[in-house]
Amino acid sequence: MILSGNEIKKHLGQKISIDPFTESRLNPNSYNLTLHEDLMVYSEETLDMKKANSVERMKIPEEGIVLEPHRLYLARTVEKTETHELVPMIEGRSSIGRLGLFVHVTAGFGDVGFCGYWTLEMFAVQPIRIYAGVEICQIFYHEIAGDEIFEYKSGKYQNNNDIQPSMLFKELS
Repeated sequence: MILSGNEIKKHLGQKISIDPFTESRLNPNSYNLTLHEDLMVYSEETLDMKKANSVERMKIPEEGIVLEPHRLYLARTVEKTETHELVPMIEGRSSIGRLGLFVHVTAGFGDVGFCGYWTLEMFAVQPIRIYAGVEICQIFYHEIAGDEIFEYKSGKYQNNNDIQPSMLFKELS
């Protein structure tokens, strides 16, 4: 079952933390998260799963920045979230998707217990100008069933403070 907007609000400060929280971003069954000004791109043309690939950082200026097709941009949300006893998930907003911007290529699923900023894997179908602070995606919450809830407490992306490039190499080394 997906939580309604009223249930999300009811669980704030208990099972759900969204910081900063702005009530106007609360939807009937989700909450809109905003795009931070920091972006990251991989420097190498060929990426290697078994190593930490080099990255370049950039900031989105006030006048926006154009994302080019066929390039993966990593970004993060302004909001830091923490979730207990619920499964957090993010999806791109339909208004963003209708402009041909995929906000998360594959990683919209969060773990019970996740705490941190959401890293967005953004990919543009055609050139698109984006702006920091735009409501880029929405977070929603599923109830979880089972006798024992196992929480994500010490994973490689837990308690992050920045954009997180792939750390798959830690599993493969």
